[in-house]
Amino acid sequence: QVQLVESGGGLVRAGGSLRLSCIASGASKPTFSRYNMAWFRQAPGKEREFVALIRWITGSTSSADSVKGRFTISRDNAKNTLYLHMNNLRPEDTAVYYCAATQSLGSRADEFDYWGQGTQVTVSS
Repeated sequence: QVQLVESGGGLVRAGGSLRLSCIASGASKPTFSRYNMAWFRQAPGKEREFVALIRWITGSTSSADSVKGRFTISRDNAKNTLYLHMNNLRPEDTAVYYCAATQSLGSRADEFDYWGQGTQVTVSS
């Protein structure tokens, strides 16, 4: 069983930056390193949407078009930690951000087995 805890959310002005962290527990370091990890977000009244993914086997990443060039996903397997570096934030980035883990290959939310409780990001105009 893997537990995920996000932190780093907050209130920021448009154009600002934040770094989200997600610490995994309940899994040994070798086990954590074998999970594909992702960030999703959910704005009020909207469905949860994919933000970014990092694959364990290659370290390759993918991200949603809406955040390309602004958000960067990374991981530190030695610390069992996933990050999301968010730059040039926009009001439309306002949402609860969730980290998730899976041992499957996809990027759909229903393919992820473990979820954190979420951290609120609010971007003011």
